[in-house]
Amino acid sequence: MEYKDYYQILGVPKTATEKEIKAAYRRLARKWHPDLNPQNRQEAERRFKEINEAHEVLSDPEKRKKYDELGANWQQYEQWQRAGGQGPFQWGGFGAGGAQYRTVTPEELEDILGGLGGSGFSDFFNMFFGGMGQTRSQTSRRPRRGQDYEYPVDITLEEACTGTQRVLEIPGEDGSPRRVEVKIPAGVDTGSRVRMAGLGGPGVAGGPRGDVYLVVNVLPSAIYERKGKDLYTDLPVDLTTLMLGGEVPVTTPRGSRLMVKIAPETQNGQVIRLAGQGMPTLGAPDQRGDLYLRVKAVLPMRLTPRERQLFEELKKNRG
Repeated sequence: MEYKDYYQILGVPKTATEKEIKAAYRRLARKWHPDLNPQNRQEAERRFKEINEAHEVLSDPEKRKKYDELGANWQQYEQWQRAGGQGPFQWGGFGAGGAQYRTVTPEELEDILGGLGGSGFSDFFNMFFGGMGQTRSQTSRRPRRGQDYEYPVDITLEEACTGTQRVLEIPGEDGSPRRVEVKIPAGVDTGSRVRMAGLGGPGVAGGPRGDVYLVVNVLPSAIYERKGKDLYTDLPVDLTTLMLGGEVPVTTPRGSRLMVKIAPETQNGQVIRLAGQGMPTLGAPDQRGDLYLRVKAVLPMRLTPRERQLFEELKKNRG
């Protein structure tokens, strides 16, 4: 059985923080998602499964601790398991003072490693975690929840404002691909997780299936700047409208068109607030932030002789 170095799979050191592990996972999961690699789908599926498996262990403090403790003693454990799991096992860990060892019984070893069912993972994971409690008796297996799967998804800010949907391909109950339509609610932000209950890996020993999560990434917008539920954007206004007043059309992130009143002598850089035209609240779409318009003066170009004459007169009249 080949040992899997989950740190190497994610490309992070063993001292990596939870934030660094999550960032590495998102980057690699996006890179190797099978839907994004149609020309090399088989390899992408293999890598994607490895990445999810590594993240499943290293993102969970308890699983990571157990993996780190046993990882250094994999060969010793393998020999112990081949012998039927009888007798004590030299359990090693790494504390502040370096390598430390103590002897544990088979019963203690099962308690230490229990609860990490591996259905849906690699053979190594199943042996390393899921199979450890079976050295004494198959009947000692406890029902365990199946694996959760995470899939990164990119959406636009406009889609985050109105809500959207994606078609996702996930493993079915028989292992064959299954396509499901997922609704992404309005108000999501980068890091939001959309849960699909019961669509993850199968449970162990009668345990419930895991879940599938879409991990949302809202792409930067070329038009809007998001600050919580509020949105900011520039509003170009021609010089004469700024001086004399008038109305300017504005298209909101939801696609509706509004006419915004411009007061006479509005200054460049002035901010106009449109209440309730910003981002909706996740779970409460009727509660919306505001849309702020930053006025940007548009100066006339290619003046006609008459227009130039009028500006000369204005300059003269204003000293």
